[in-house]
Order: sequence, then C-alpha cells, then structure tokens
Amino acid sequence: QVQLVESGGGLVQAGGSLRLSCAASGRTFSSYVMGWFRQAPGKEREFVAGISWSGGSTYYAGSVKGRFTISRDNAKNTVYLQMRSLKPEDTAVYYCAYRRGNYIDSKGDYDDWGQGIQVTVSS
Repeated sequence: QVQLVESGGGLVQAGGSLRLSCAASGRTFSSYVMGWFRQAPGKEREFVAGISWSGGSTYYAGSVKGRFTISRDNAKNTVYLQMRSLKPEDTAVYYCAYRRGNYIDSKGDYDDWGQGIQVTVSS
C-alpha cells in the first residue's frame, strides 16, 4: 500500500492561486500514474488532472484546462497541482491518487488515495 499526504490547501479569493502537493511513501512501483480528483459538497467526485510516470503525458478536465498545471518530482515521490485563476466553483476537497502502471485514468480507478485537503475559493 502507498500512503499519500496532501498539503497546500486553504482559503483563497477568486482569481488567486494555490499549489497543492502530494507526497507518496511506501511501496511505490517503478512506474505509476498520479492523479488529482475533487469533490464538492453534494456532488460526485470528479477527475481534475493526471500525469504519467515520466511527466511527459498529462490530462486535464475541461473545467480546469489552462488554469491548472500538474507536475511531479519522482526523486521526491511528490506530485503538484498548481491552480491559478481560481473560481468559487473550484471549491472542493481535493484528493491525490496513485495508480500502478502508465495509464492516466479519469474514472477513479486508482489503487490508493490520500485523505483529501480542503480548497475554498471565496467570491
């Protein structure tokens, strides 16, 4: 099992920026995808972004494309989500997720999940 710990959340005004981090520890495979998902109150969890092992492939939800950037540092086993031009509708609990292999899944089929971190965007 892989342990994932998110950090960097908080309260920000609309138009502002935040950077989330997710540190992975435990028995990580030699190749794995990392993803970010979010869940707003009363809504289903949704895919935000994913990144391949090499970082050469990234995939974003349409609602965040152009505003969010996912990246990773494999030496630190850490994935980041840089969020810019934040909107109130970005308010949610954000989860990072770990998936063995090199397929960026957007449906939520991941092996391990973090506890989640709150991001609140005020208008």
